[in-house]
Amino acid sequence: MDITRIMQILNVAELAAIEAAKWNGRGDKSAADAAATEAMREAFNDIDFSGRIVIGEGERDEAPMLFIGEELGRGGEEIDIAVDPLEGTNLCAYNRPNSLTTIACAPRGALLFAPDTYMNKIAAGPALKGKLHIDNTPAENVKAVAEALGKDVSEVNVCILLRDRHKELIQAVRDAGARVRLIDDGDVFGAIATAVPGTGIDLYLGSGGSPEGVLAAAGLKAIGGFFQGRFAFGEDEKAADKRRRAEEMVQGTDLDLDGVLEMDMLVRSDEAVFIACGVTDGEMVEGVRTFEGGSISTHSIVMNSADKTVRFVKNIRRGQSGIIRF
Repeated sequence: MDITRIMQILNVAELAAIEAAKWNGRGDKSAADAAATEAMREAFNDIDFSGRIVIGEGERDEAPMLFIGEELGRGGEEIDIAVDPLEGTNLCAYNRPNSLTTIACAPRGALLFAPDTYMNKIAAGPALKGKLHIDNTPAENVKAVAEALGKDVSEVNVCILLRDRHKELIQAVRDAGARVRLIDDGDVFGAIATAVPGTGIDLYLGSGGSPEGVLAAAGLKAIGGFFQGRFAFGEDEKAADKRRRAEEMVQGTDLDLDGVLEMDMLVRSDEAVFIACGVTDGEMVEGVRTFEGGSISTHSIVMNSADKTVRFVKNIRRGQSGIIRF
């Protein structure tokens, strides 16, 4: 994917972030998500490409726009797109850190159509490749992180979603002697942040959405990080239906629904691109900012597998006065 196409897709993420940011702190996560989603869809349709949503807001009958299978653009280069138009809807609604607009792109057929079920995940930066495993105990993985990063175990920071299902995991990490960084929402951020210097996060553990797992894998593949997952269908009355739907989505592939999901299974290309634009301020990128005269600044991270680059991009849109402020 050439740099012109990447910049076009970056523009999509920025426009979505700007619209979502208008709802920062207003307590309406649905309105914020709808604003980001609509802006994203309109911007994608202005690009001369053939985009297909493989991860979006849901099935066609559940989502009015950016639904799975939706075709976007004016025609041209065939690209698969995974999006979370507003990761951390609650974070935006209550003006908390690390709300993002996120997009992953790859050549047609490269991104997994991930079923809407939980996925157990482990993620870390490039130094941990080949040294961690999702089936290891938390203590074993924490020890491996400490050795690889040259830290004492007590200095290792493990990011985990604050959920009741993670109580035992949180305690196991603390019993191992490591620190726990709990996040309310946004596990794409949690996974990606392990590979971005300055975030203070060394390891991500826990379960979250499978679609978010594909987005995180795209970013970590671009930055050279580590990711493994495993579907978790649960044991409730909906488990059988979730498995059936998953079987339909991976039909024609050799994916084992009960096996370990390596990064290359989720993102089957070395030309993947991951983009995240800040809606609210966070450790990785700044949020949208508006200034007197109407200028607007956005801050994004762009990860490109093809040229092995990670770019931090700050863009300024001039206001009515034409004056650039940041």
